[in-house]
Amino acid sequence: MEPRETERAGAAFGAVPAAGSSDATEPDLPQRLRLCARGDRDAFAEVYDATAGRVYGLVLRVVRDPAQAQEVTQEVYLELWQLASRYDPARGSALSWILTLAHRRAVDRVRSAEAVTRRDAAYQSQNHLVEHDSTADLAHASLEARRVRTALAALPPIQREAIELAYLGGYTHREVAGLLDLPLGTAKTRIRDGLIRLRDTIGGER
Repeated sequence: MEPRETERAGAAFGAVPAAGSSDATEPDLPQRLRLCARGDRDAFAEVYDATAGRVYGLVLRVVRDPAQAQEVTQEVYLELWQLASRYDPARGSALSWILTLAHRRAVDRVRSAEAVTRRDAAYQSQNHLVEHDSTADLAHASLEARRVRTALAALPPIQREAIELAYLGGYTHREVAGLLDLPLGTAKTRIRDGLIRLRDTIGGER
């Protein structure tokens, strides 16, 4: 990603939702999650618009790297689509549940990276660094991110372009529509259909 795109992503997915996005605490967010659990793609797009800023902001504070934060954020929304039916309003707000998913993903990424670092440091101190073992650990730590990238590359170009602008470029759905010269509804459709294809592809690889 170019530096300009990284900065744009950080601005759009910061602690405060990007301009044009919905208020993440609006009362119908639980209902949107229930609709997501039934496969409602419009509801999924609305959940994304309402919460993406806070999710990215939380992830970035944990992993402290914009590129990794973008990858983890994308994984969070794929997981949200898969697990929306597990949301229980009795246990807390919808936003808290989504941020819990994000925090768990971010912490897992940091722990994986730290585990690799500790392993490498131990091997180096003992002068028994085994390149194959280190490579295997690194591959395991980044498996989810690589699955996402591989699945993204397999998408139809029109869906991949829209998702890359929304997730990697940090643009809102409305901005994506403007950049691609599309009606807003068409842009949202391409993004959500692409995310669902990603979910199906990654799920089929497991």
